[in-house]
Amino acid sequence: MQQQQQQKLPITNPQPPPVGSDFAYCCDCYYDPKKETLEYNYAYDDAKLPTQAYPRIRERGEAYIDSYNDQPWGWTFGTHEKNGSWFNSSDQAGSIMSVMVWVLLMYSQVTVTFLTLTEGIPVYLGMLYAMLVTLALACHAKTSLTDPGSVPVTAIPSERQRLTKDAHSMCGQCQTFKPPGSHHCRICNRCISRMDHHCPWMNNCVGVSNLKHFCLFLVYTWCSAAFALTIFGWNYFFCADEDCTFHPVVLHLVRLMTILAVGAFLFTSSMLMNVCYGVMTGIGTIDRLKKKATNTMNQSDEESIALIDIFGIAPWYTWPFPVDPIFEDYDRVMGYTMPQRLDRERQFCEAKRPVISELKNTASLELPNCLNDLLPA
Repeated sequence: MQQQQQQKLPITNPQPPPVGSDFAYCCDCYYDPKKETLEYNYAYDDAKLPTQAYPRIRERGEAYIDSYNDQPWGWTFGTHEKNGSWFNSSDQAGSIMSVMVWVLLMYSQVTVTFLTLTEGIPVYLGMLYAMLVTLALACHAKTSLTDPGSVPVTAIPSERQRLTKDAHSMCGQCQTFKPPGSHHCRICNRCISRMDHHCPWMNNCVGVSNLKHFCLFLVYTWCSAAFALTIFGWNYFFCADEDCTFHPVVLHLVRLMTILAVGAFLFTSSMLMNVCYGVMTGIGTIDRLKKKATNTMNQSDEESIALIDIFGIAPWYTWPFPVDPIFEDYDRVMGYTMPQRLDRERQFCEAKRPVISELKNTASLELPNCLNDLLPA
């Protein structure tokens, strides 16, 4: 289950920590995890002994990390906000196509394994192909089972949006705030932040939270197809002795796999170009189709998407692996904020005993009165 992302206010001119200290580096500044993390058990009974220690009071604008997890804990599958695990089961065609991806990749792996066992290719080439297929399947699973960035019912505009925009969009289906760049998916029945498209091969939408996994899947699938075609092409054009000839039984598997590899190579190539274009221009597939239909592509004012808003703030050597990204500014990347988080911050800043506020799920675009003073000037 995805934990709540780190929330952080900027610190100007960060100074290096003392040598030998326990300070950590995050979001271009140093902080003490033991001091800046708001670890507080909201469900703790104060009548019990020992009493719970009260966290240090923060000043307005002081950096902090909100470690509270407000995600659903239910062991249920679905795309509703109350479901603890994201899984789209409403699209039968998408489910079949998603399973087909696994079947075809496993077929290719079995074929290459037979080539290795019959000494048609060296063992290290078979191991390299197995690694590419394993990574591709792992990325496919993460793309399919990760919340693509669904907008909760209680989402409200962030401070930047409130200051720069006079009006905000509402979703006619969800009856809630609609962040810029988001779209309502009729299959998932949710609004998705920075939605690119709904991919039937993934049986899921491609949005801000799983775009990294989708890109990695395309890269690993493209590399697998190109690697297989290179091996088969070398064998067909340059094999001149019996030592490199494929076994007659395996040869039939190779012929079918060649057709599949050509199709996968062409399809993933086109999708990679489509994703790269969307990242460089900041215009998703749905928005691009709408602009082309209305001939308004030249009027686009979107900015390119930074890689840190796709792969997160983790070190670059973690980017090739299908792990969930942690964004530097979660509210900015998602396009909305949550009144519950703002209310927790208000309680800490006002030196009040933290209590989970009874904020009702509402689709109103207006902040509650108790939160208006929270936003920094």
